[in-house]
Amino acid sequence: MREYSVPPLATAPRVGGLADAVFENAESGPDQVALCRKDDAGRWEDVSAAQFRDEVMALAKGLLAQGVRFGDRVGIMSRTRYEWTLFDFALWAVGAQPVPLYPTSSAEQVFWMLHDSAVSSCLVEHEDHAMTIGSVIGRLPHLRLLWQLDEDPVAELVEAGRHIEDDVVHRHRMAVTPDAPATVIYTSGTTGRPKGCVISHANFMAEADNVVARYEQVFHSKPGDEASTLLFLPLAHVFGRMVQVAAIRGRVKLGHQPNLSATALLPDLQSFKPSFILAVPYIFEKVFAAARRKAEADGKVGPFDKAVDVARRYAEAMEHKAFGTGSGPGAGLRMQHQLFDKLVYSKVRAAMGGRVRHAMSGGSAMERRLGLFWEGAGVTIYEGYGLTESTAAATANPPEQTRFGTVGLPIPGTTVHIADDNEVWVHGGQVFQGYLNDPKATDAVLHDGWLATGDLGQLDEDGYLTIIGRKKEILVTSGGKTISPVPLEERVRAHPLVAQCIVLGNDRPYVAALVTLDAEAVTHWLQMRGKPSLPATDLVRDPDLETEIRRAVVAANTLVSQAESIRTFRILASQFSEEHGLLTPSLKLKRKAIETAYEAEVAALYER
Repeated sequence: MREYSVPPLATAPRVGGLADAVFENAESGPDQVALCRKDDAGRWEDVSAAQFRDEVMALAKGLLAQGVRFGDRVGIMSRTRYEWTLFDFALWAVGAQPVPLYPTSSAEQVFWMLHDSAVSSCLVEHEDHAMTIGSVIGRLPHLRLLWQLDEDPVAELVEAGRHIEDDVVHRHRMAVTPDAPATVIYTSGTTGRPKGCVISHANFMAEADNVVARYEQVFHSKPGDEASTLLFLPLAHVFGRMVQVAAIRGRVKLGHQPNLSATALLPDLQSFKPSFILAVPYIFEKVFAAARRKAEADGKVGPFDKAVDVARRYAEAMEHKAFGTGSGPGAGLRMQHQLFDKLVYSKVRAAMGGRVRHAMSGGSAMERRLGLFWEGAGVTIYEGYGLTESTAAATANPPEQTRFGTVGLPIPGTTVHIADDNEVWVHGGQVFQGYLNDPKATDAVLHDGWLATGDLGQLDEDGYLTIIGRKKEILVTSGGKTISPVPLEERVRAHPLVAQCIVLGNDRPYVAALVTLDAEAVTHWLQMRGKPSLPATDLVRDPDLETEIRRAVVAANTLVSQAESIRTFRILASQFSEEHGLLTPSLKLKRKAIETAYEAEVAALYER
């Protein structure tokens, strides 16, 4: 199949913008809980729709009082927190355009984004961010205002705007049109300078409203309960931003968690108790790996692995039933599944608060085996696919028929086309307006409303999309063999000891790989085997550890022909990091930078 379309369930309004939903929600259900935030004691505190509207209105007046004007661009450099959502909707209420900045961005990255978008004011989280901007402020002639969240600028702005009438904000809000730019989100960029994606109010509304209409049933842990989600994705990324917009428009209670570490995230999941979550595969991998490590430490790894096998077989049988290719789990498998639900699966679900029965995953590929496990464990993960340029999701697995290992069908209102070279093209209301100040780059990806994604894919007979790699990442060995590195890398990464894997081989005689280790998993592995802790430089030469990683490589090689297989690998003493310029803020590998940084190690892989 070369093309598949799904008709829209919602169309973007002909008038208005994103802030309107805040006022409409407060009008129709003022007492309904809209958001949650933590009080000074760390307890979750409900924020009603009416209260949120009032806070948005008060902040919007303060922004006007301090000189923010219709069409101005305002930078936001912060982790995910309540105030980001408050500022977003207040800025949209006055017709301004938030420009998100990753909180880990370097001074030069910050300079480029603020300069390119001609930002007139900026909100930062703390003093370190302020100093980053301060180091380049002399080259930013448009930047006039800087607010710092840990100095409570909200109170200052609210006080400054007390004299402004509500009608002034309403006049600004009503002047916003759906085709007006809502935000400029800079691509994290594996190569070159980040490009500013101009995303309109209509783009967000088409995306969020169709997702809400199609998936509203999965927002609940059971029919009729309160829908709620804890947002821990970075709001600087389009996925997190779409979740925020969809939660407000879909009237889903929204909480925020700024820290993705397990020690911070898991307690908040357990206290907030979301009914569903949206995450990247890394989160689901981490929860699974932590559960297995605990089972091993308790001497129960055998039963745990049996439970994993039962979960996968049960989910696969249910998948066959959904597609009419099987009758579902047999009686024996159902009994085993029921037993392990009490002993294992319920405890894994409890790590995410206990109420989660559905989740959506995007940002990178999820291995089919992991998706099957979670399905069998009672949490259906709907894997999807999208880009900043498509305002997040272009495809996602449907609730009724989830095909694990694929990224699903086009979301309502979207068409997916596979070009002659297997590039994925997308058409729909969520396709962005273009790159800011870069018509040449815009023309390269937009063709009569179609977005050429740069990703390679294939559609099966039912219209489900599978991503097989990126055009720019295809390797061609010196023998002329063409290889997509991503499937190999993902399979190696599935091993619990592996943190990252990069596959090499472009213009080289064979395929090789660099592998980094998960420090927490390795510490546990050493303890369980009675091995002493070693410096990283010595640890990577441990023969038992090398044997473990070789198993991961052998498993990956089963996916491809011998000519495409990984012939040799090297374990590195440290992980690739964003701080060293080897990862994008969304944790994608910067391949050229990694090959340059590890030039000696790469050369050693090809010494004969």
